[in-house]
Amino acid sequence: MLIGELAQQAGTSTRTLRYYEQHGLVRAGRSTNGYRVYDAAELPVVLKIRTLLEEGFDLDDIRPFITCLRAGNSSGDSCPDSVAVLRRKLDEVDDALARLTTLRAELHYRLAGAEQHPPACEFG
Repeated sequence: MLIGELAQQAGTSTRTLRYYEQHGLVRAGRSTNGYRVYDAAELPVVLKIRTLLEEGFDLDDIRPFITCLRAGNSSGDSCPDSVAVLRRKLDEVDDALARLTTLRAELHYRLAGAEQHPPACEFG
């Protein structure tokens, strides 16, 4: 299929597909007239890339998932390198949640103190 067809089926732009290709995530052949030609197997690859980007993974994080898909696995999540990335990302999310939980508690504490002791100053 041509780049426009793949872009339409994947819900993305041709520019995005070229970007993925530049980073080695998507593979394109060339027709005799030089047009990019994609195998139908690239559609699930592009869809996986888009999903992972939406979930906060960067392009380097995505590589193991694409390798896993290209090895014939259905989701790209089941290979050891993909699992390692998932574990690392989960650790990052857990750390962020812990920081946010601590911050939330601190803000509640400060707000409660502020509401118990309103300022005595007047503006005007």
